[in-house]
Amino acid sequence: MALTRRTIIEGAAAFGAAGAALIPALPAMAQARRTAAEQVDQAELLVAGPLGDCILGQANAPVTIVEYASLTCGHCATFHTTILPEMKTKYIDTGKVKLVFREFPLNQLDAAVYMLTRCALGEDGKSTGDQARYFALINVFFQQQRTWAFGSDPLAAVTAITRQAGFTQAQFEACLNNQPILDALNQVRERATTVFAVDSTPTFFVNGKRVLGAQPLSEFDKVIAPLLPA
Repeated sequence: MALTRRTIIEGAAAFGAAGAALIPALPAMAQARRTAAEQVDQAELLVAGPLGDCILGQANAPVTIVEYASLTCGHCATFHTTILPEMKTKYIDTGKVKLVFREFPLNQLDAAVYMLTRCALGEDGKSTGDQARYFALINVFFQQQRTWAFGSDPLAAVTAITRQAGFTQAQFEACLNNQPILDALNQVRERATTVFAVDSTPTFFVNGKRVLGAQPLSEFDKVIAPLLPA
């Protein structure tokens, strides 16, 4: 069933409670694989989902970081508001690193808001749209996470953010009833869990090497530096 305005409210109420997950828990086999495997196949990792990947940085950067993130995850917000700006200045803007951002919704509210960020790219949610607008909206949702994800009226907060981004009420409602976008988000999350054993956010892969959590830039430096040309 497609998400609706009502689902945003229900999802917000469920967030943080038992049964709030949008997708079933990660199988035990995949959990064991996560702790055992520090490296995943890079070529397999770089296969994009149905909507394509949204990317910060130059296509030919020698280091690729793939991030799986949740918009309702506090650690993800910490990374995007405090660590990513430093990483962008040091590595992304200088052509050394590109960041592939992948949606990993943890609950109904998370999925609904990710649908809206995808609709910022265009009605089909594909990465061929305006990625600058997409990342601008992602940044606002992370910066204002406490207001919409943990506030008393998430519907009003999410609506206000999207209105500022230029959404009309009709576009807002049409986006939340766009089943292909929701299916695509679910597919990316399912592949992340079953193929790459992602079971927490944020999870990063630096040229295939797993890095867990919102690590300070100094920790990323240790992984990135050996991968850069001499």
